[in-house]
Amino acid sequence: MSGPLPERLPGGYRCRPAVLADADAIHRLAAACERERDGRAVTGADRISAELTLPGVRPESDTLIVYDGAGGAAGFGWVRGQRARVQVHPAHQGRGLGGVLLAWAETRAREQGSDRIAQTVSDTDRAAAALLRACGYSRLVMEWLLEIALPDEPEVPDPPAGITVRPFRHGDEQAAYRLTEDAFDEWQPRRKSYAEWARHTVERVTFLPAASPVALAGDQMVGAVLSLDAPGHDEGYVERVAVRHDHRGRGIARTLLWEAFRTFHQRGRPACTLWTHSGTGALSLYERLGMTVRRSSTVYCKALVTD
Repeated sequence: MSGPLPERLPGGYRCRPAVLADADAIHRLAAACERERDGRAVTGADRISAELTLPGVRPESDTLIVYDGAGGAAGFGWVRGQRARVQVHPAHQGRGLGGVLLAWAETRAREQGSDRIAQTVSDTDRAAAALLRACGYSRLVMEWLLEIALPDEPEVPDPPAGITVRPFRHGDEQAAYRLTEDAFDEWQPRRKSYAEWARHTVERVTFLPAASPVALAGDQMVGAVLSLDAPGHDEGYVERVAVRHDHRGRGIARTLLWEAFRTFHQRGRPACTLWTHSGTGALSLYERLGMTVRRSSTVYCKALVTD
């Protein structure tokens, strides 16, 4: 059964819940938004498919696609617990679709039992930020997309004494899950289930084990970098970086990152990117490696009042 749909849409628009077959259309919408805001598209098509099939997500009630009279995707909304994503195609902005989708997302989050809702907005999208502030949202954390150019093959520092480094291989999934979720427990609002974590990482078609080195102390995984390599992109992408608490400060993350960067260079990728945010405290680590900020985003949050 689908959830409630918006009562009013601007003239000429219709809406319905999204289905997996809409993933390509939603990806084109997301790419158009990124090109308009930031000059290039970075979201992979497999990320959209992953979001539509996350454990616990019911597309029939947790998603909404708005389309115009020609059947093109004009807007999209997605809600899962306290997280939401609302996007409006650049050609359809300024017509009230963002407000409709935002109101729908808040209603759906309340129905899911959430007492707050958050979404990420590029700092170049001033209209979206203004809408969120007008609707009672406030800044929660900052996020940065960092990049590093790889014109030459990087030199990889030796790992610390007692640590061995090798590429990710089949059978590492559960250890990598525990390691990264333990590390992220410090700042993420909730711990992901293995199924949700895997859908975002090792189950994505763009997951690249060769550029995903892990660090071992004996037979214990104490560090990991998990990377993606999307077809058609000229740069690699690091999805996760984690080091076990009792092994931090030893240079493990630095070694793993340079190992991943070297693999991307060898695969013909002249640059690599990753996201971090203010809750992790890792920005200075990446800057010491020579990474620079390409662009930034803000996570906005709002407490939801229930009737």
